[in-house]
Amino acid sequence: MFRKRFLPPVADLMAFEAAARHASISRAAEELHLTQSAVSRQIRQLEAQLGQALFARVRQRVLLTDAGRLYAADVRAVLQQLSAATQKAMALADGGGLLHLAVLPTLGARWLVPRLPDFAARHPEVTVNLSARTEPFDFGQEPFDAAIHYGAPHWAGAVCDFLMPEEVVPVCSPGLLARHAVAAPAGVAGLTLLHQTTRPTLWADWFEQAGVAAPQALRGPRFEQFAMIAQAAASGLGAALLPRFLVQEELASRTLVELPGGALTGSDAYYLAVPLARAEAPVVRAFRDWMRQAIPVPPAGQG
Repeated sequence: MFRKRFLPPVADLMAFEAAARHASISRAAEELHLTQSAVSRQIRQLEAQLGQALFARVRQRVLLTDAGRLYAADVRAVLQQLSAATQKAMALADGGGLLHLAVLPTLGARWLVPRLPDFAARHPEVTVNLSARTEPFDFGQEPFDAAIHYGAPHWAGAVCDFLMPEEVVPVCSPGLLARHAVAAPAGVAGLTLLHQTTRPTLWADWFEQAGVAAPQALRGPRFEQFAMIAQAAASGLGAALLPRFLVQEELASRTLVELPGGALTGSDAYYLAVPLARAEAPVVRAFRDWMRQAIPVPPAGQG
């Protein structure tokens, strides 16, 4: 519960934030379409409420004090949150709904986004906002209604719906394959291996499955996202292990070609994680139902 006496007027906070960002009263006044005297008065009112100076005046500039520097960062964050909350409320003015979804970057761009027009056609009243996240997070601290997650079906405070397994295949550019004439899994060990940062043992697991001794399986360039690795492999930098469903277009166009050795399928899979507090929200239920239809029925034993 907040206390009203500790809440300064928003106009005073905006004047302070603008002056802090520009280190100038005059530039803050221009941005806010106010006079310099009006901005100065709002800052003085804020300083009086706080009981301390936020700026040191040096010639024509205003420099933040230590207290002002700390306060400016907090005020900026609060104003951003207030702006986002207002936009959210305005977006709901037509009686629709918002779904804030955290997605793995490459899966979001290559698999989910091309399918979203179907969801939009079925649920035109729902607006879907996507943000990239590569690691699990606390739903209590993040403004998301759900997240697409790769790993085990465990997420604190959330229920996980099985979406699909993952089959990763070894690929490289046609030119790299031609230069090295790789005809067996052992030949892959002689290529530069491209790694995904969050899965550093993927190549080691693949070589183990293929029965190939590869002491260098953990060596090679690392990339944060599959999209980066796919581009690096297509450019001839090395060989990559990539989910087949994410590189279907590249395989079809032969921008990438499969290397010998077969696919690797682990115990981890893709899940839709939904916080328990949002599990029955209408927009979340609509998206969960649509996801079940958008993804083929998994093989027996999955999920």
